[in-house]
Formats: sequence, structure tokens, C-alpha cells
Amino acid sequence: MGEHADDPPPEAGKLPTGRLARTARVGGLVTGQGLRWAGMRTANRVRTPERAAAAQSERTAALVNQLVDQLGQMRGAAMKVGQMISMVEFTDMAEDEQDELQRKLAALRDDVPPVPFAALETLMRKEFGGPLERVFSDFDERAFAAASIGQVHRATTIDGDDVVVKIQYPGVAEAVETDLRNATLLLPLVKRLAPGLDAKAMAAEMRERIGEELDYELEAQNQRRIERLMRGHPFVYVPRVRTDLSTRRVLVSEYVEGQRFEAVRRSDEALRDRYGEIVFRFFFGLLYRDRIALGDPHPGNYLLRPDGTVCFLDYGLLRNVDAARIDGERAIALAVLGRDAAALKAALLATGYLPADRADAVDADWALRMMRMAVKWYAVPGQRRFSPDHAGRSLERERRDPDQRAEARTQVNQFTLPPESNLIRRMHGNVAVVLGQLRAGADWGAIAAEYLHGAPPATPLGEAEAEFFARRGRGAGISLEAAG
Repeated sequence: MGEHADDPPPEAGKLPTGRLARTARVGGLVTGQGLRWAGMRTANRVRTPERAAAAQSERTAALVNQLVDQLGQMRGAAMKVGQMISMVEFTDMAEDEQDELQRKLAALRDDVPPVPFAALETLMRKEFGGPLERVFSDFDERAFAAASIGQVHRATTIDGDDVVVKIQYPGVAEAVETDLRNATLLLPLVKRLAPGLDAKAMAAEMRERIGEELDYELEAQNQRRIERLMRGHPFVYVPRVRTDLSTRRVLVSEYVEGQRFEAVRRSDEALRDRYGEIVFRFFFGLLYRDRIALGDPHPGNYLLRPDGTVCFLDYGLLRNVDAARIDGERAIALAVLGRDAAALKAALLATGYLPADRADAVDADWALRMMRMAVKWYAVPGQRRFSPDHAGRSLERERRDPDQRAEARTQVNQFTLPPESNLIRRMHGNVAVVLGQLRAGADWGAIAAEYLHGAPPATPLGEAEAEFFARRGRGAGISLEAAG
């Protein structure tokens, strides 16, 4: 499933200590940045529009980067809080500064050292009620994957099955709880950067989702559910869970051999395009067919199997989506496709992206231009090849003068991100990032139309999938399970 990580250094993987000190640092950050922000706003009253815009951009960049640096000290919750920040479009930041922010957020997710095995072994003995030898005939002590909440090891069960064992870090639940409280202190700063964002509702959603991710039994249920939906699929594979060996803090599932994402990135264009289409179809199909939002389309969670199918891993971040919200997302895409500004504004109101008490402040034509930049890549048919420089960002970003930026900021701040849409927007954005890293090309709008509007299959993969679901009595755009 991948190469082993190097043996961790002595201090690798230590959970955060000094929680009172960390809380004090967060409080100091909030106070200090609040004073600096107030000073900037006062000074801007006597500055030219150009200088005021530059000062606003500088202060925004400094504040966002300090927020991300602070998250870097929160291990267990850092990636999860970063997910919230990554969904905010900071209109006052220059494009290169936003790119650097995304790189920093990616580092929070990816640069996690493994925990020494001795600590994990103690936890597993408690979970299994005895020594590992009672469960596994062989257990590799070297981790080959590590994340914010747990890490993964290879093993062989007593009955001879090759498995992967995902183990939660000892004490991580307590650390996450502390860091979430600290993160709540940061919400006034996030609100200052994005006045339209309902930061409290977003924090509540984040707390609920993280609580679910800490429960590996729930993740096992999620994985079994997706595995049943996809069993026998022509190009998607989901590993089976060993329910009998899984607990709240240990998740055991089938070992799957395959190439990691970096190897696929170095492959020829045809393979990258096919792989990208499979990734797109997996996440968009689950959302618009089965009403399941998977919020972590991280490229480290895919394996290209020798038979050409793609194995998808990690089901800790999942949300069931109600039919009305899916209908609303479809309405947004349809209005963008038809360039119907009035219909789009109505759809944004219906889905909660535009609160009713702010609707009069939003120009419908401006909203249409904004949404076309954001969702045209999947809402409007047309051949498109992604590039890493534009992945997950507005593909037709406009250059604006200070007055235009001020007007755009006023308009953007009228919108909010409903908590129940957080994983949807995160999925859309992260799939675009993955396609950019792959430099994948396709008519993404035509493929998405299969799921959004019930259009006929646009590619051979679409035909194979349609045949598969037809045999099971399910269409591309609706799941009988979801409907029932």
C-alpha cells in the first residue's frame, strides 16, 4: 500500500503539552491582532483608496498567516480548523499570498510525524483486551501513514489476512477538545476577515464532525456502507472492514496493493486523465446520486490498483445530505449554465448561501459572474485541462483596481457558508485541487451533468457506470437508498 515511513525521531509525534500556555498564546494573538486591525482601520480613514487597499491586504495576509502558524501548534485539531479557514475566500489578499496560504494549510495536513510504536501498543492492548499476538500473527511497527488523529500500520491477522490497522493517538481526544476551545477564541479574527461567514455555526459543525472522526466505530460503519454501495463497481474499489477486530480507537480493514498518487502524477496523460475522471465520478456520484458528502478527497487516500480500478480510503469525514440541499446545488449549477441571474439569486437564497436580510445588497448579475468563476468548471460543459496553478481557485480570476476590490468585498461579505454545505463546497474545491495536481483534462461539465441533471453518459467510464447501476436498479442521479 505504500512505502514505510522512516523511523520517527525521538521527539516525533508528541501530543501538545502546556495547554494553559497554548491558550494564553491564542488569547495574546486575538488581543494583539485586534489592536493592530483597529489601528489599520483608523489609519485608513486618511489614506488614499490605493494605500488603504494595500494596507488592508497587508494586514489580512499577516493575520491569516498568524492564524495558520497558531494552528500548527494544535496537532490534533489543526487540520480540522484549517479545513474551515481553507473554505474562506479572503478577497483582500493578493493571489500569490492566497497560494502561499493554501500551501501552509496543506502542510498542516501532510507534515505529521508518526508516534513511537510503544505508546500505540499500550493503547491497542487495552482495546483488544490482551497482547497483540492474540489478534495478529505479524505486526509491522513502522508506520507508513500518519495524520492528525491517528496513524496506520500493516499487519497479518491470526487467520492469515493481510490488513491495515489505523490506530488513534493516545490522548488525542483530550488534546483535540482543548484545541477546539482554543480555536473558538480565534473565531472573532476569522469573522473580521470574512464578515459574512457564520463563524459560530461553522465552529459547531466542525466540533460535530471532529467528534465523529474520533469514533473509529462510526468510521467503520461509514466505510462498510460505501463498500456495499460500490461492491462490484467497474472502476471503484472500497476495502472491506474487519468489524470483528475494530474498536472505537482501532480500525482494521483489508490491505490493498496499489500505486500511490505521486506515481500516478508522473504517468502519461491518458492514465492521468482516466484516473482524474474516476476521482471526479466517485465524489460527485456519491454526493448527487447517494446524497453522501465525503469531505476529505485527499490524494493520499487513493490507490491505483493493478487492474486499473482506484481504491478509495478514509471515511471519517462524511455527512448525509438532505434532498432539498442537493436540489439547491443542482439549481445553482443550472442557473450558472443558463446564465440566469435571477434564478441563481433565488437558488442562493433558498440554499442559505445568501441570507434573506442581505439579499437587497447583492447585485444578481455580479453574483452570476462570481459563481461562474467559481463553478463553471463543473457546471458548464466544455473541454478543460486543469493546471496546478489554477486548481481549486477561480479559474478566470479578475484583476481589479482598489475601488473594484472594495465593491467585490462588499458583495462577497453578504454571502455566508451554511454549515450543512461545508463538506459539499470542500469536496468540490478539493476535487478541483486533485485534478490540478494531475493536470487532468476532460469535459468535466458534461460528466457532472450525468449526476446533476440526469444527462446520458459522456464517456466510456460513464457508460460502464450507468450499466452497473442499471443492473442494480439505480440511476446516475438518484439513489434508491437515499430516496428510501
